[in-house]
Amino acid sequence: MQDGEDTVLVQADGPMPRTVVVVGAGVSGLAAALHLTRTAAAPKVVLLEARERTGGWLQTTRTEEGAIFEHGPRGVRTSGAVGKNTLQLVSELGLDPEVLPVTYSNAVIRNRYLFTGGKLCALPSSIRSVFSRLPPFSLPLVHSLVREPFVRRSREADESVHGFFTRRFGQELADYGVDSLCRGVFAGDSRRLSVRSCFPALFQAEQSFGSVLLGMLAGAGATKWDGVQTGMLERARRERWAQWTLRAGMQALPEAMEAALRSRGVEIHLHTPVTQIRPTADGACQVLIDGGTLTADHVFSSVPARVLNRLLPPAWHPLTEALSEIASVSVAVVNLEYKGLVLPVLGFGHLVPSAECGEILGVVYDSCAFPQQDRPGQPTTRLTVMMGGSWFTAAFGEPGSVGAELLRQRAITAVRQQLGIAAQPLRTIVRVHQDCIPQYGLGHWKLLTAISEFIEHNRLPLTLIGASYQGVSVNDCIYQAQRGVECLRD
Repeated sequence: MQDGEDTVLVQADGPMPRTVVVVGAGVSGLAAALHLTRTAAAPKVVLLEARERTGGWLQTTRTEEGAIFEHGPRGVRTSGAVGKNTLQLVSELGLDPEVLPVTYSNAVIRNRYLFTGGKLCALPSSIRSVFSRLPPFSLPLVHSLVREPFVRRSREADESVHGFFTRRFGQELADYGVDSLCRGVFAGDSRRLSVRSCFPALFQAEQSFGSVLLGMLAGAGATKWDGVQTGMLERARRERWAQWTLRAGMQALPEAMEAALRSRGVEIHLHTPVTQIRPTADGACQVLIDGGTLTADHVFSSVPARVLNRLLPPAWHPLTEALSEIASVSVAVVNLEYKGLVLPVLGFGHLVPSAECGEILGVVYDSCAFPQQDRPGQPTTRLTVMMGGSWFTAAFGEPGSVGAELLRQRAITAVRQQLGIAAQPLRTIVRVHQDCIPQYGLGHWKLLTAISEFIEHNRLPLTLIGASYQGVSVNDCIYQAQRGVECLRD
């Protein structure tokens, strides 16, 4: 869960069900299934996945030369309760030896850039830099910070991310920093995204303390960690890890989760799309698949909200209407590998404000953060160009029909223009993830309330998990899935 307000999307009364069907085997579905197997009197668990593999957007290519290319999330943050929760899961899966951490002392974490005005601009990364004027900002960042506690609290129930930051920190920070941040995290437009739902801890800080800075200093919205203190968690604290990945790539996480589920007797059916979910007279659910029907005492759905909307019966109209309003955007991910050390700077990567170039969201410098995943031998440089999001259709056309060569050439051009790398890459991999990142628009919290109230009022044997609701990160998805199981058995 993102720190901040929380809505439970589960009907939690009664004993643990005898049979649970989990729809969708991305990281949320896998986490829910795993947590179900840990419960006392664990139910029979059936996991259904429409595609040929588990893991959802966690996708890795491992080349014959030994290089690792991520097509989805490439690093997981360690901060907060949700970060500790994921590290605990990694330990339980026996993946400790495979973890590659990056510490806060590493220059890669400190050095992040914006590409604006035709050049790379370093973002403030230290106390000293907060007092310096750094382009593209006309004044040192401290000016925005000093004024923030004196800005009047908003009485609105919600506000756009851009509007919130403009009001509290000023136009430039909103236009350059926050605009770019929303493109990097949500591939979305900060002028349309909800601050209450995308950054709930910041919203809650203002509401409770009248100031974001004072609220954050007081710990507003922080979730208490009550898990087991593993050896890796202690190491992460001692060494001050900022984030981590796995030696064989992030796909190794769902692979380990799948292996653990199979060892515990969970039925996993791939190539098995669900065509309909409908209630039975005795309060259970029938889950229809090609060639058969499964009866479940309870269903966990981790598929995107608009996909689930099409599976539910018309009689559940208030629920399906709310689900249909949760949109998603598509992202093109282009992995590039170059001969030699070709980057002009050392850092994590750079983001691109929407006013500079709509379709290019940013570039990740993969070889800087995780050089262990470069191919052995002569030096190479791995980069990932993120494109599209809310600007996909306007720039490239429909995600389902855009040509890979168009995306490849656009990525190579962006790298040449923004990083000065003129060479042709040794390797290029193009992926288009359709409807992969949900967009929490203004009033998203109202949709969650309507969903929760309908499920509870009608006592539906249904739990909703996944990125469509309360956090898009790997940490959020795992935490919310586990919490859904906890609510079911409490």
